[in-house]
Amino acid sequence: MDLGHCSYDCRDCPNCRISVFSDLKNDDFEKLNYEKSVVTLHKGQVLFLQDSKPHGLYCIKKGKVKIYRRGSEGKEQIVRLANDADVVGYRALLSNENYQCGAAALEETTLCYVPKHMVEQLMEDNTVIYKKMVNLLASDLKQAEHKLSDLAQKPVRERVAESLFLLKGKYGLESDGQTLNVVLSREELANIVGTATESLIRVLSDFKKEGIVELEQKRIKILDEDHLFRTAHLYD
Repeated sequence: MDLGHCSYDCRDCPNCRISVFSDLKNDDFEKLNYEKSVVTLHKGQVLFLQDSKPHGLYCIKKGKVKIYRRGSEGKEQIVRLANDADVVGYRALLSNENYQCGAAALEETTLCYVPKHMVEQLMEDNTVIYKKMVNLLASDLKQAEHKLSDLAQKPVRERVAESLFLLKGKYGLESDGQTLNVVLSREELANIVGTATESLIRVLSDFKKEGIVELEQKRIKILDEDHLFRTAHLYD
């Protein structure tokens, strides 16, 4: 992980209008610009480890990050995906606890690091930012509840289909309008679905035989979106 001084102005960032910091006044932006640093991660590099102590939050300028939790046997479960403008590591910061999850880059990623004291000062001076943080917590809780329900009630086939739609919604498609714009190993995709890698591979193979997807190494192309949608039972 490379950490350095950040020379660009947050107000010039293309993500500013959808960032949690979008409603700051100019004076606060000046303080933020002075305090923040830039972090560069290569694919697979760890941003922070589960159970480590938080010292600030990270706002993704460009790239993709997975937030994951490891069980007692070391099995990884990907609990959230993040990309441009998302903030990472804020829950532990707000609760003043150690990270409950780890985070790592899925591709070359650039983030802005804002130290804890700066985040606390901005929230104290701007109730809008505080409310946005609360809304993020509520949104994450809603997603976690949905995932728990799926794990308990949906078979693996439906969860794989739903996860592909999740990836499409989060990262979009490549220029061909069909290929998911994210490269994941089969193990990582299985960790999103919440199943064994072998089970994930069997389901993807079935989808390929049925003409739902096309597999090109780690890339997945959605050929029949309607069929995939019905398989995921997203209309229920």
